[in-house]
Amino acid sequence: MLPFHSRRITSILALFFIVSLVLSIPANAQKKLPVEVKVEQVSESIYMLTGKGGNIGVSIGEDGVFMIDGQYADMSAKILAAIKGISDKELQYLINTHWHGDHTGGNENFSKEGAVLVAHENVRKRMSTEQLMKTFSRTVPASSKDAWPMITFTDDLTMHLNGETIHIFHVHNAHTDGDAMVYFTESNVLHMGDCYFKGRYPFIDLSSGGSIDGIIKAANEVLFLINDATKIIPGHGSLSNKKELIAYRDVLTTIRNRVKTTIDEGKTLEAIKATKLTEEYDAEWGTGFINAEKIVDFIYTDLTRSDEDKGEDDQ
Repeated sequence: MLPFHSRRITSILALFFIVSLVLSIPANAQKKLPVEVKVEQVSESIYMLTGKGGNIGVSIGEDGVFMIDGQYADMSAKILAAIKGISDKELQYLINTHWHGDHTGGNENFSKEGAVLVAHENVRKRMSTEQLMKTFSRTVPASSKDAWPMITFTDDLTMHLNGETIHIFHVHNAHTDGDAMVYFTESNVLHMGDCYFKGRYPFIDLSSGGSIDGIIKAANEVLFLINDATKIIPGHGSLSNKKELIAYRDVLTTIRNRVKTTIDEGKTLEAIKATKLTEEYDAEWGTGFINAEKIVDFIYTDLTRSDEDKGEDDQ
């Protein structure tokens, strides 16, 4: 038999091993957990689907399934299964709110399921050619031709499906240069795409024609359209409303104006960051992948670049 002190050391080591093993299980298990698609009913006939990538909007009815955005390609089977769980109708249309892969990655898969792909004309232009996303120092190759939108528009498009008048309208140079929002008039539901990151600082794709002033202007346009009862599907984040959109608009407007003031004072980007212009918002709004430093970087770069660099779409 081991001496008492030896048994005690052995017991402590064993306990330490067990605790370490238990603590490591959640982290390891979490990495291996597959992403599931969650379905949330927004109105009688409209649903929001979340999974990996941008939020999806789905309208169901006698005319078939009308879908907004499609996340990544590897999510398509799960998304289709989730839709089958709420409707036995065929997928008819897929609207892209902009060109980024977390919204258009499933285009080719859904096209093969019979969906007609619809988007602003700049979405097709960007998906059909190689793109440089400067924020991530990454080159995005052109998408397969089967993923390109089949129907494009310049300013707006109206569709009549499932008892809804659906207004699809372009907002200029906001998140990108090809943003579209989708408003279901009868249900009073609006999908804003990535022009709205609920409760967090947004990603503004400057290299794709996005701008801080465009993001703010898009929010103001929407606020003229909606009312207190409108339900808003953001590009990222949980289901939202007018009050929360106003807060988003106000935070971005305040930060934009502060950055502009410091630029006019002749301060450099490094000096502006050191002043912590966003400090009172960061605990809430800086929790996404765009932190305080990055949102200031976006706004400074946008406000100091030339009109030529902005690549503005036709207005």
